[in-house]
Amino acid sequence: MGDDIDPSGAARTSPSAPQRTTDPVAPTRERPSTSLTADSAADDAIAFFQARSLSDRVGDLAILKDHIEQGIGTVETAVQGIESITDLVNRMKNVALSAKSDNDAANRSKSAVRFNGLRAQLDNLANDASYKGINLINGSPADLRVTFGEDGGSTLTVPGVPSDASGLSIGAAAGNWGADADIDSAINDLDNALTTLRSTASSLGTNASLLTMRLDFTENLINSLEEGAAKLVNADLNEDPANLPAPQLRRQPGTIGLSIGRQSEQSILRLF
Repeated sequence: MGDDIDPSGAARTSPSAPQRTTDPVAPTRERPSTSLTADSAADDAIAFFQARSLSDRVGDLAILKDHIEQGIGTVETAVQGIESITDLVNRMKNVALSAKSDNDAANRSKSAVRFNGLRAQLDNLANDASYKGINLINGSPADLRVTFGEDGGSTLTVPGVPSDASGLSIGAAAGNWGADADIDSAINDLDNALTTLRSTASSLGTNASLLTMRLDFTENLINSLEEGAAKLVNADLNEDPANLPAPQLRRQPGTIGLSIGRQSEQSILRLF
């Protein structure tokens, strides 16, 4: 009666069974909750640091992407400015042609005043075509340099083109256009200006297209790097939950054995 009663063999061995079958379940349960198979270097150093390298590249490219977008905005602003200046130069040419067909000195003088007013507006347009402090077409234009590569080796420089009245060689109406020669000189200057403006618009348009292409490439590269990083460390949320039943089934016999062992001990104790 005074002797200690040792647990049965089932009771001694069964407690370890749940522990042995619990360990495989824990990592599988943890992965779907964190969505990561390598949450730190301790989980999988190679995958973790490879994913970190790809993610770092994504961060660098995101900065370049913003820079390219700002470059596109700058060039597109310049293109819009050139288009508006072209329309204005055409209006100035119409004024000059109208003045030449009118032999009245007073009317020619009024046309000269109108021409000079449009010329002043041309300068205002060129000065206003600025994007975040960068103007590619005013009297003293800046050059735009856009970097594409992470190492800074791939760039595009968009040169500024003076497109104000002085840059286009459009002078004020000479002699109030009293003589045909003065009007003809103005018309010739306007024709040359239109040729220059068309060339500038074409060059800016080409650069805008190149920037857009590089923007698309950078966005696609960012997406590819993000997918690559995800494949290295993200858990398969379809596969891992499917692996849960097997460890749990292995765990059940141990739990059942422990329960039977305890019931046997209780039955023996009732005899005393």
